[in-house]
Amino acid sequence: MHSDLPEGWARPVTPLLCLVLALAGAAGSGCVKDVSSEDRLDRETHIGPAKGSVDAAELAKVNCQDTPEGLARARNENRPEADRGVVYQGLYESLRKRITIFDEAMSRNPDLAYQDGSQELVAAREACVQQSADVRVEFERYVRELVEVPTVQEYKGGSTVTVARIDFTTLRHAIESLSPDDKEQLLNRVTGAEKKIEVHAEPRRKNR
Repeated sequence: MHSDLPEGWARPVTPLLCLVLALAGAAGSGCVKDVSSEDRLDRETHIGPAKGSVDAAELAKVNCQDTPEGLARARNENRPEADRGVVYQGLYESLRKRITIFDEAMSRNPDLAYQDGSQELVAAREACVQQSADVRVEFERYVRELVEVPTVQEYKGGSTVTVARIDFTTLRHAIESLSPDDKEQLLNRVTGAEKKIEVHAEPRRKNR
């Protein structure tokens, strides 16, 4: 869901402003292309931290109000497990990047914390921090469940075969994104599961 820009907004649209507006979900910003909230979430995963100075007006456009929408998609058990994992990761990384925008802006311009409207900026940042922590809990729980039970049995070609619940590369990326203390152990378990599937697949190739 996109929100409209305030009336009278006439600031030139710069790449930095496009980033801030995209994260805030603003429509009509003058950026190259307007995208859906889901496409925007996917694209945000690949956007690096904002560079340059962000003033109070630009920073006021950054918020994390789309978190419930993203969580609803990630929790949807009717979606493929891989899609759910990607949405969790995209949402989590997007929230972390918005926090980075707040932190970098306030670090470069400490006066932002004392200007009119500073309480709203601080509250918006705190909301992003809390939502990031909440999303991480769900995201990590989901990833650990996939690592614990990485494969399922499916009936194919007249026999039961072992298949991955989610692409192992996608699962590795999710673990890297979370970077928990036991990251290496989790990655090793994924590698072990992948090798087991390769071993099971080899006899089927020979029997063809």
